[in-house]
Amino acid sequence: MKAMILAAGLGTRLRPLTDNRPKALVEIAGRTMLEITLARLRAVGVGDVIVNVHHFADMVVDYLKANDNFGMHVEVSREEVLLDTGGGLKKAGWFFSGGDEPFILHNVDVISTIDLQRMVQFHTDNQCLATLAMQQRKTSRYLLFDEQQRLCGRQAGPGRQPELVRSPQHTEALAFSGIHVISPSLLPMLTEDGVFSIISAYLRLAARGEKILAFRADEYYWRDLGKPENVTQAAEDLRGKAL
Repeated sequence: MKAMILAAGLGTRLRPLTDNRPKALVEIAGRTMLEITLARLRAVGVGDVIVNVHHFADMVVDYLKANDNFGMHVEVSREEVLLDTGGGLKKAGWFFSGGDEPFILHNVDVISTIDLQRMVQFHTDNQCLATLAMQQRKTSRYLLFDEQQRLCGRQAGPGRQPELVRSPQHTEALAFSGIHVISPSLLPMLTEDGVFSIISAYLRLAARGEKILAFRADEYYWRDLGKPENVTQAAEDLRGKAL
């Protein structure tokens, strides 16, 4: 199985931890975010990974080389200009060409115990174009799903006007975890160019009836690692525990 790790961001919310390193190399309890993510992917049978890089890109390349790619086949997708999640995936799309097996797209700055194997199986069983790991928790931006767990819109926050791409009878607002399972057939459908969000592409595709489902991950541990205090808390949470 293949995967992509989104690691190109500037990590501005993580300053001063990212003043002299990329966010992928910020450590949690002695292990970098990148190592933790690679280990999680390797544990579910991922052997081939592409990592997008921009901020301190050479440090990531050197780190991977010094650690023999952690026993995996790892490619690097350099972004001279930050392309956002959709643009980054589109640029790296060549890595997934020629196959029909779903792949995992994983933010480097999230940590969780979400069962990736179960999520891939859910994606396959439901013949989805994309599957998004979602939780019921507070966030600044929500995605909206209907009774069948199909993506139908987004909402900037509680009390804000929802942006619906379909009109179901009922919607549920859920928080996205930064983990996707994607069918390679999505890649030719990314007609956007340059810098764009994968969520915007998902909404466009959902509007025309493509199957983008929520995988409910409420039962699992998850934490965003975007701020120094979150990194400290994650280290405390994981003390003596294995991911």
